[in-house]
Amino acid sequence: MHIYAFGSVCRGDVSPNSDIDLLAITDGHDPRFDPDSYSIYSYKRISELWHEGNPFAWHLALESKLLFASDKNDYLKSLGDPAPYTNCVSDCEKFYSLFRDARTSLANNPASRVFDLSTIFLSLRNIASCFSLGATETPTFARNSATRLEALSINISSSAYQVLERARILCTRGYGNSISIAEASIAIQEFDEIDRWMDRLVKGAKSHERI
Repeated sequence: MHIYAFGSVCRGDVSPNSDIDLLAITDGHDPRFDPDSYSIYSYKRISELWHEGNPFAWHLALESKLLFASDKNDYLKSLGDPAPYTNCVSDCEKFYSLFRDARTSLANNPASRVFDLSTIFLSLRNIASCFSLGATETPTFARNSATRLEALSINISSSAYQVLERARILCTRGYGNSISIAEASIAIQEFDEIDRWMDRLVKGAKSHERI
């Protein structure tokens, strides 16, 4: 059994909205680990992610810290670097599509605004992380990865970004004030810019793939 911390606590990037991300690697089911508190993986699945060059494997390789090892060895370090990440374009397209689907859902049903705004925050965070891993020299897996792409960072108002982030926290952690229709409209006004930004990232990923 191996237990790791990863994410913001390992980056030294903790904020009041941060949680502590914990990974448990086990042989089969272990009732000591609550899925609400741990990301739980088998050794086989972690090995598969490493061989796939999956972004989560790279996240762990770059931003994790061993907390406990039943065999006294650092299992992740023993795996070496993950395989090269080769799905940048398809992953960026996937999260671009996720944004557009959530945008359509919100337009059709404003009552789902918290969930849809949360999904939009997830899509912009993940497209930025995938783009940074596949098309730049400085991968970022931070919650605010969309703001850390230098010249390609997202360019929307801080108030709109905060609404999206609040929606994500509401959906994933269940705390914070609800998002009013007026607040949702602040984010909605930036959807065209988000669409243009995501389109630039997809095109940038395709250009990098051809190099």
